[in-house]
Amino acid sequence: MAFALAVVLVAPVAVTAAASAATTLTVAQALAAQDGRTAAVTGYVIGQPTSTTTVLRSGFTSDTAIAIADTAAETGTSRMLYVQVTAAYRSTFGLLTNPGLRGQRITATGALTAYFSHGGLKNPTAMTLGGTIPSPSQSPTPAPTATPVPGGDHDSTYYANAIGKSGTALRSSLHSIIKVQTKLSYDQVWEALRDTDQDPANSSNVVLLYTGRSQSKTSNGGGVNDWNREHVWAKSHGDFGTATGPGTDVHHLRPTDVSVNSTRGNKDFDNGGSPVAEAPGCYTDADSWEPRNAVKGDVARMIMYMAIRYEGTDGWPNLELNQSVNNGTAPYHGKMSVLLQWNQADPPDAFEKRRNQRIYERWQGNRNPFVDHPEWASAIWG
Repeated sequence: MAFALAVVLVAPVAVTAAASAATTLTVAQALAAQDGRTAAVTGYVIGQPTSTTTVLRSGFTSDTAIAIADTAAETGTSRMLYVQVTAAYRSTFGLLTNPGLRGQRITATGALTAYFSHGGLKNPTAMTLGGTIPSPSQSPTPAPTATPVPGGDHDSTYYANAIGKSGTALRSSLHSIIKVQTKLSYDQVWEALRDTDQDPANSSNVVLLYTGRSQSKTSNGGGVNDWNREHVWAKSHGDFGTATGPGTDVHHLRPTDVSVNSTRGNKDFDNGGSPVAEAPGCYTDADSWEPRNAVKGDVARMIMYMAIRYEGTDGWPNLELNQSVNNGTAPYHGKMSVLLQWNQADPPDAFEKRRNQRIYERWQGNRNPFVDHPEWASAIWG
């Protein structure tokens, strides 16, 4: 059985002030600098964010996120920074465990990037009580303007028949939309992955899913430290193999280290286990696999895509999410409750959005709706 998340994913907890090397910002400055840089941000704890526009101020339901602002009386979520609280910090900074934290001033150091599809700070490396609110006149060093992720809003076109629906009606509409696709051969998948998973910092490389390692596009194959084609929805779960169809659907195929792929095998997804030496941040036990934090949401949304795309109506198995971590050859993948948590905790980033767009534009002509609308996961599965 997989161990609880709190037992693993242990990162060093800072016991001193936030790293001096990081620039200390106000919340307003952090919201204006959502470009992935690392910074320390000081603000007052307002509550627990549960959506882009909702922050609980009492009746807290989890320890995984807090919202901070430049004033303790702030009411506008647009002026709040959503801070991810990873396992190492939950006992001290989680609001379910520490409801008295609300109204206190804290300093958090981490990556300034979207969280809950909202201005945020993720993967903290330090969280401390107190801190001096920086002067609003301070301004972070301007970063180069990021290239907009192509694609834009597809609600009025691609998703027109799904907007406004939920539950079974939403599921049925999305299936009808995304089942229209170009099907690739298993050989074509190599070239597709070189495009979809290209390292944004090095166009000659791809980024490997579980290790995060940037590696030459041409070092693919079956040798030690080569990369190969990982079926995130394990191909034995439904026994569809690598034949054209679900076995070649690039929305759930990713480049991974050969031996790490083998270690994951066909395990379901869950929290806990022992650290994977070759893939820092990943954990595994006899029946489950936990990916590193940065791709937990990616994994969840790939599994959700497969469950909606393949409904048993086109000669392939009816793939479904369930609560099991021992699915074997049955057409199921778990663990649903954990995948829903991962989808919420790790929203789509620029890499995942670009990937979705490239698959749509260049390879399959269909989209992963949970990358465009992560909130649809709870609308379907609760």
